[in-house]
Amino acid sequence: MSNPVLVCALRGIDAFKALADALKRLTQCRENLSKSGSLLQTVMALTPEVTFRQATFFFTETDFVTEHACCLLKSICVSCLVGKSQRSHAESLFTYLQAGAQILCTVLLIKPGAWSHSLARILRKLDLEKFRVVGMKHVNLEPDVALGLLSSEVKQDPAVLEAHCTYLTSGTALVLCLQRPNAVKKLIDLLGPEDPKLAQAQDPFLWRAQYGISTVQNGFYGSKSYQIAVRDMKLFFPEGLCCAECQTLEEEEV
Repeated sequence: MSNPVLVCALRGIDAFKALADALKRLTQCRENLSKSGSLLQTVMALTPEVTFRQATFFFTETDFVTEHACCLLKSICVSCLVGKSQRSHAESLFTYLQAGAQILCTVLLIKPGAWSHSLARILRKLDLEKFRVVGMKHVNLEPDVALGLLSSEVKQDPAVLEAHCTYLTSGTALVLCLQRPNAVKKLIDLLGPEDPKLAQAQDPFLWRAQYGISTVQNGFYGSKSYQIAVRDMKLFFPEGLCCAECQTLEEEEV
């Protein structure tokens, strides 16, 4: 290439998706940028394996993270992304990439009526999927707490919203805090679509397909993102968790 470009080694929560979304937004602005003669062109790594290979090509151990910095920029000829989650201490990014999947926590709420008849089977399924239960409690949800668990789509329809809130506050729910590598996505994948009929059509072994009755009585609530999981842990387990301390929980003060 005749001109240098900027190479960025980045890291953050859900870094691949976050950067892809940012680049998509920038792409939508390219027409305006091209009018000024400054067309933005980008290339990003799509997997951790490609990230590691590209990072070793462009950077050395000494290039990476200082105690107060978590990104490094270089003016060379390709753009790449490196990332998984934020850390507050000094650490080689190569070491971090080679360490494997990070242990995370997520929250599973088994809705009223679903857990009382099926708890043993659900716990067995969690064990088979290598989840570790690090928090458990019975809760009677207050209306404001139930409202906070519902999606923006549900809140758009007053009748649907009332049906969900009425059901969630109708009896005792069981809340579990679960720990394993990639816990948030793994749990969401196991639960399946919120509509049990869609879950049944997709895969009859999905949990909502097995235990759900309707879009309201669909058996489970699961934290949909890492940020929401942290919020849910602080909400339901303010006293703390019965797991060994790990870096992620220390950073989030859970």
